[in-house]
Amino acid sequence: MDREPSFSSDDEDDRLNLIDQNERAPPDKSPKRSTFQIDDDDRGEFKDGFVNARRHGHHVFTFNKRYLFAIFLPLLILVLYYTTDFRNLFQTGVSSLKFDSPVNRMGESELKALYLLRQQQLGLFQLWNRTFVTESIAASNSTVVNPGPVNSTSNTSKPSSRSHDSVSPLSWSELFEDFKSAMISQISLNKQIQEVLLSSHQSGELLDLADNVTDPGLGGYAGLDRCRKVDQKLSERKTIVWKPRKNKYLFAVCVSGQMSNHLICLEKHMFFAALLNRVLVIPSSKVDYEFSRVLDIDHINKCVGRKVVVTFEEFAEAKRHHLHIDKFECYFSLPQLCYMDNDRVKKLKSLGISMNKLEPAWTEDVKKPTKRTMQDVIEKFSSTDDVLAIGDVFFADVEHDLVMQSGGPLTHKCKTLIEPSRLIMLTAQRFIQTFLGQRFVALHFRRHGFLKFCNAKNPSCFFPVPQAADCINHVVGKTNIPVIYLSTDAAGSETSLLQSLIVLNGKVVPLVKRPSRNSAEKWDALLYRHGLEQDPQVEAMLDKTICAMSTVFIGSSGSTFTEDILRLRKGWGSASLCDEYLCQGEPPNFIAEDE
Repeated sequence: MDREPSFSSDDEDDRLNLIDQNERAPPDKSPKRSTFQIDDDDRGEFKDGFVNARRHGHHVFTFNKRYLFAIFLPLLILVLYYTTDFRNLFQTGVSSLKFDSPVNRMGESELKALYLLRQQQLGLFQLWNRTFVTESIAASNSTVVNPGPVNSTSNTSKPSSRSHDSVSPLSWSELFEDFKSAMISQISLNKQIQEVLLSSHQSGELLDLADNVTDPGLGGYAGLDRCRKVDQKLSERKTIVWKPRKNKYLFAVCVSGQMSNHLICLEKHMFFAALLNRVLVIPSSKVDYEFSRVLDIDHINKCVGRKVVVTFEEFAEAKRHHLHIDKFECYFSLPQLCYMDNDRVKKLKSLGISMNKLEPAWTEDVKKPTKRTMQDVIEKFSSTDDVLAIGDVFFADVEHDLVMQSGGPLTHKCKTLIEPSRLIMLTAQRFIQTFLGQRFVALHFRRHGFLKFCNAKNPSCFFPVPQAADCINHVVGKTNIPVIYLSTDAAGSETSLLQSLIVLNGKVVPLVKRPSRNSAEKWDALLYRHGLEQDPQVEAMLDKTICAMSTVFIGSSGSTFTEDILRLRKGWGSASLCDEYLCQGEPPNFIAEDE
């Protein structure tokens, strides 16, 4: 940035003090006289004046101008001293100087306190608006209902209070908890204001008011961590044992969406493989993602305690004389068999795999999946064939509560079965240690392609940046955590605006993103040494891992990327009571028309 030229005031002072040589007064050759010296002429004037005055019957004193000046100058100085506020008079000239005086400290404290009071006012207005909106929705529905779980990976954590498909009012208990949380936040802010005002009185000879202030207390509620971790009730977890039969395989096929969808598809395939007592075959990187770069396949087998999954290469080695899918029975029949197109079938055949004709197991539409039980799956897909395939099962709705519980539906000795590789886990920890620290909020801010996707839903899940910022401020205010990790595909224009609007206690809260590769930084050295840098899927899994390790997580409703993070948070025990979807329970305040 170009700097404006700075001009010194010394030159101006010099010019004011200089007198042109032609304007100099001629030197006075007469001898100098004292101001109080009385000459003979003066004495004559004094004498004559005194005599004349007596002749007229009164006394008149005739003074020289020097006497008047000597008498009135001290009087003038005294008057000016007692009537002029020199501090204000010279305030402009010394405004750039800061004196560490009690008066200045008080002024700064008062300004900061006024700003915090403004923040408190905004927070109270937000609380009022949320309460008013909830009452309005409840009144329009003629009743207040308690919505069912909507977080497809949780039936116990906070995100379950927001519906993907409709705006449901909060229950009175949830509203009361939200009210208590907001009030605690405002009391905390009020305490900060008091501390700011008292800070200017805690030094010097002024009265220390802090000793005279008593905290009324919060009845024990203040000591309660509002964003404490969710009790996953692992003792109540119900699972099934995965014991595959020898040489019986379930060939996984995942087509829908991007990697997050495929990971969910793999998780459901594992559940089906356990129900059918089969080993699961992980798809080849030639037809799917290279899962070995982001997942630890051996971790799954170690957790279960037996060989329950194999890579495609291991499967090909075991079946090298006969790479054949004996039975291809499709879980979904609509809009197309196995939710696969001809291109995917050709890719499978290019691996040297032969297969029989695709057949529907039943009539099942991906847009309207039927709720199925474990027994339905066992009865329909049990077979003596060595290799079975059932197509993409991402949309399958089988034993939802069992599948989505913490740790999943299978018996194992780890926190989660499907989790990031060890290299990604260590890199995430190093990033957190470098940039974030122990306590941080993570935000998944999905934007790319999300506008059209969300506006097709009712209500939309795409929020204007200012509204999103207001919702984020509400969560940050509850947590009092001054740093946010931002995982996003948004453009810089959106993230820059978002950054300017995220404020906590008068300070902008930094949105931290993963920086570009820099050899001077060592937090990502493991990925670099193993050739995993700049891999989009590795970077996506790294983002998920960092978010899953956060103190509080704010996700994007309708995003499977968010859902996979919530799954990891539940499994790792990091899920918080303050976790929620962005602007949970609110519709966007502006929605564009359809095309």
